[in-house]
Amino acid sequence: MKQFLHYFFGKGDEVEFVNFSLAHILPILLTATLIFLIFCFRKQLRNSSRADSTLRWILAFAMICSEMSYYWRLVGVPSLGPNPIDHLPITVCGWAIVFGSYMIVTKSQSLFDFVYFWVFAGTIFALITPTVISYTGPTRFRYYQFWLEHTLGYIAIFYLMFVHKMRPTLRSLVKSYAGLATLAVVAYAANTILGPGANYLFMARPEDTPSILDILPPIFALRILIMAAAVTVLFVLAYLPWLLMDRKAKKAAKATVPAKSKQ
Repeated sequence: MKQFLHYFFGKGDEVEFVNFSLAHILPILLTATLIFLIFCFRKQLRNSSRADSTLRWILAFAMICSEMSYYWRLVGVPSLGPNPIDHLPITVCGWAIVFGSYMIVTKSQSLFDFVYFWVFAGTIFALITPTVISYTGPTRFRYYQFWLEHTLGYIAIFYLMFVHKMRPTLRSLVKSYAGLATLAVVAYAANTILGPGANYLFMARPEDTPSILDILPPIFALRILIMAAAVTVLFVLAYLPWLLMDRKAKKAAKATVPAKSKQ
């Protein structure tokens, strides 16, 4: 039993996870299915306070446990060991899931403003190329912890949008962008202080395993500039559907005014 637990909570010496394999695509498909079911039953959930409250608490509990279990695993497996170079809580995904757990319980618009953009613009690269789990496949705990941490945020966001009709605003875009910039400053300081090996927010260098960030140049200033531009584009794209809907609604409202005046 001890040997199994050591294996399950540990990591491999060779690459176990392959990008765009079934182990990669299946968690994304399951997440999309759950979001679709939430959309289908949104009215029933909205009209049942008990079911709504129960689901939100379950989701919040799963979110906070998925994040905290990452650190519990490090403490429980001596061979892994907590390491300030790799394991400080300076990640967009981590903070998005922590904020999201409180957001879903309290239905906080302020937290929704942050989580919406941090999830859609900050975690998308982790879903495309989950480089941090290259050495942990479906037979290991870290695989499941990673996918729960990186998909539950999407489920929480869509739940509040579909069931509670929450939405971001242009002001929330600016606020969440400023928050992300602040986290980037913290990451830069940590990378500088800790020295070689520290790579929070992937700002210092490409990862050892293949990822979408491999296309970035090694020159620090150029790397940061491209990352900032990419994040800006992703923030704008995340807000674009709402912008288009607002413009459509305004046009529809203007079109009804002449029709009423003629009557």
